[in-house]
Amino acid sequence: MKRRLLTMTLMSSIIVLTACGENNEEQGEGKASRDLFEVAVIPSQSIGEMEEGLSRLEDHLSDHLEMPVEVTHYPNYNAVVEAINYSHVDLAYFGPVTYLIAYEQSGAEAVVTQSIDGNPYYYSYIVTQPDAPWETLDELLEDVEEVDFAFGSQSSTSGFTIPGFELMERNVYENEGSYEFSSVRFTGSHDITANVVADGHVDAGAIDSAIFQALINEGAIEEEEYKIIWESQQLYQYPWAVPHDTEDDRKDQIREAFLAIDDEEILSIFGGADEFVEASHDEYDSILEAARTMGLLDPEEDEDE
Repeated sequence: MKRRLLTMTLMSSIIVLTACGENNEEQGEGKASRDLFEVAVIPSQSIGEMEEGLSRLEDHLSDHLEMPVEVTHYPNYNAVVEAINYSHVDLAYFGPVTYLIAYEQSGAEAVVTQSIDGNPYYYSYIVTQPDAPWETLDELLEDVEEVDFAFGSQSSTSGFTIPGFELMERNVYENEGSYEFSSVRFTGSHDITANVVADGHVDAGAIDSAIFQALINEGAIEEEEYKIIWESQQLYQYPWAVPHDTEDDRKDQIREAFLAIDDEEILSIFGGADEFVEASHDEYDSILEAARTMGLLDPEEDEDE
């Protein structure tokens, strides 16, 4: 299996393609190859850890779709949005907020997601050290000016958008340059957030509950090194979405292919999933308010929704 990592050259190409988007759509250029089904994923673990599972996913999808399939790791959320907006890929896997951006920019549509521990939901956690003096977020915020806080990626639903919205509602966080904390940092990933909290480099941090549990199960972190002091409302799991111009028959084929997956090598790399289940745009509406408030969606486009 040939796996390709995107380089700066390719990123430059994406920028050029974005600028020419309208012409590409009108002329049919820039669409994923009809002879190759292309899938874009953002890494939920290190690339090496996902390699075998993604190879098996390629084979499984190829058998069910009856055509060659290539799964590519993209370097960040924004690159996946660009790829699906201009139909450079046939399917994309990313976080809920990133999906909402693609949905509003181009009409990308969620078709499936994964079920973990029997349900398709996860949470945003705020965690601290087990010997920290706070048992709740309310207690931590009583000492907010002494607290060093960590978010994950600025594109992450559970690592930034949802906890950031909660802290904004509590009037202790406005933006990257305005907050009541002693300091705020963005680690870029959930595993790094877990490490900086455990090591005491920050007092508390926001993390994806499913990834948090997966890191514990893998032995990458020790559960006793953390205390959960806040849990968000239920969030629907990361969606797999298709471009706006995907035919209904193809959507059905994709759903059927994912619902038939029972290979643990594939399921394990998506948060230790039990199975894949159907998804639709409706399941992600609950995240819209937070995404709007955090300035991640175009308010003019959101007014009619």
